[in-house]
Amino acid sequence: MTILDILFYSFIVVVCLQVSFYLFIYGSFAFSKSKKSTQKNIAVSIIVCAKNEAENLRQFLPAIINQEYPEFEIVLINDGSHDKTLEVMEDFKNKYSHIKIVDVKPIETFWGNKKYPLTLGIKASKHDFLLFTDADCKPVSKHWIKEMSAHFSNKTSLVLGYGAHSKIKNSLLNKLIRYETLTTAIQYFSFAKIGIPYMGVGRNLAYKKASFFNANGFMGHMNIKSGDDDLFINQVATKDNTAICFSEKSFTESVPKPNLKSWINQKRRHVSTAKHYKRKHKLVLALSYCLNLLFWIFATILLISIFKWPFVIGLLLLRLLIQYVVVGFSSKKLKETDLLILLPFLEIFLVTVQLFIFINNIVSKPNHWK
Repeated sequence: MTILDILFYSFIVVVCLQVSFYLFIYGSFAFSKSKKSTQKNIAVSIIVCAKNEAENLRQFLPAIINQEYPEFEIVLINDGSHDKTLEVMEDFKNKYSHIKIVDVKPIETFWGNKKYPLTLGIKASKHDFLLFTDADCKPVSKHWIKEMSAHFSNKTSLVLGYGAHSKIKNSLLNKLIRYETLTTAIQYFSFAKIGIPYMGVGRNLAYKKASFFNANGFMGHMNIKSGDDDLFINQVATKDNTAICFSEKSFTESVPKPNLKSWINQKRRHVSTAKHYKRKHKLVLALSYCLNLLFWIFATILLISIFKWPFVIGLLLLRLLIQYVVVGFSSKKLKETDLLILLPFLEIFLVTVQLFIFINNIVSKPNHWK
């Protein structure tokens, strides 16, 4: 048996495994229907942690203030900013009585660690249900709080939402960033659907305050400066206490990074937390990535070698067809269908960037959240 024979049969195995992933895992979200939950009208505390975000707060905070919801407060956390973030917060507080400010002074022990100011903000909140977003985010509708909070129940204490990035015309980088956001959302929504929730994003995330204190907050991973969202969810989420919310009115939208370097630095911080996930989550996510990488490597080598090329092309098209169907249904739910036309290119680009990030993180590790 030649090396090309081994590659060919390995390629068949990779395609079969990927097809299984798409149909039985990612398909659980792609082909699902959004459940309409009854509005609860529970009192909610919105938590926003900001570090040097004066301009973003001016631009995006009104979208939170003007939510159509009967009872909510906004807890603004100033994490040792050295711009006018605190002044902007105070200006808003003077105008709106339901805003509370937590001004956190930097201390050496928790320097660069978002979990410390978040903990102080959660302790300062007065309601039992917490909804989180970032200072550079805005809800896309006036019903964000209603849509997210409607999923709480006696059993459900965690709600995972979708945090999109705003669209920029004629920007390939913007499409790459949004594609990575889309694929990440498909993954964490799908695994939650099959009863294996493993992460959420702090741009759009809700949980009960009791869940935070019952888990001793972030103490289990306080030494890790990133991961206030995904590591906490990885720690406390179960198939019984977690719900997903993907109705269009529940989305938040944030400002994407302006250049490739800053986006890669952001992704390096996010990727650095994944090694602290539960072992079963790390194994499944690593397998998913390796299958993507091997698929394109094997396909490229076999096609260049013209080895059994009709079968290779057939398997390539089969996998791409199933991917298009599953990602297509998912992107329709999450309003990202414009990405489909560039799907293979974006996937190859993303797999390459992720490989670069993994290698880079081995050489040097990011050490603070901003």
